Amino acid sequence: MSGFVFKQFKVEHDHCAMKVSTDGILLGAWANLSGAKSLLDIGTGTGLLALMCKQRSNELDITAVEIDENAYTQALQNVANSPWPTISIKHQTIQSFSSEVKFDVVISNPPYFNHSLKGDNAARNTARHTDGLSFEELINAFKRLSHSRSRFSLILPSVEGALFIELATQNGLYLNTHCQVKATPNKDISRSLMAFSYVKSDIETSILCIRNLDNTYTADYIALCKAFYLKM
Repeated sequence: MSGFVFKQFKVEHDHCAMKVSTDGILLGAWANLSGAKSLLDIGTGTGLLALMCKQRSNELDITAVEIDENAYTQALQNVANSPWPTISIKHQTIQSFSSEVKFDVVISNPPYFNHSLKGDNAARNTARHTDGLSFEELINAFKRLSHSRSRFSLILPSVEGALFIELATQNGLYLNTHCQVKATPNKDISRSLMAFSYVKSDIETSILCIRNLDNTYTADYIALCKAFYLKM
């Protein structure tokens, strides 16, 4: 079976460089959508984040942007086959994307490899490496496509997350919520779920562990993701 079957939709990912991953599922389930009417998904890949957010908030007007042609085509297919075919998928770079709408929420599971060795798969390199979308360009895209009350949620590995927080702060954004993720209780923190805005506030911090030592999902992870996993 090539796809990933969720409770309300299926995501085919055989033509996408970046497959359905725990990172994407975490962000799609965690991002704060309260009060939002419009959402922009930067680098949608399979369309996973857009679909998850639409399931969580059916009234959301969602636009998703994807640079890779194969991923774009597959995202179109996944959206068309879902209960929410009105999600708009755009085939272009976020740098060239413009919108009269200023989005309430921007969400992204962005490329994060800055200087690592690349493989032979050009599409996978584009999806994983920051050459085509640097952190600064990502921040600039949010600032250009948002309004004063907009929120920006993303997930990054912990080291890159720390770099992003510093850069976002330099660019006038404030970290409001920070959830640090570890695979199991005895592992180090590996991921940062982060929400930024233009409003300074006390930072809401938490730690989320995905699996118990016996490899079962933790109660916290089940509570976050049970609306999506077929067997949860």
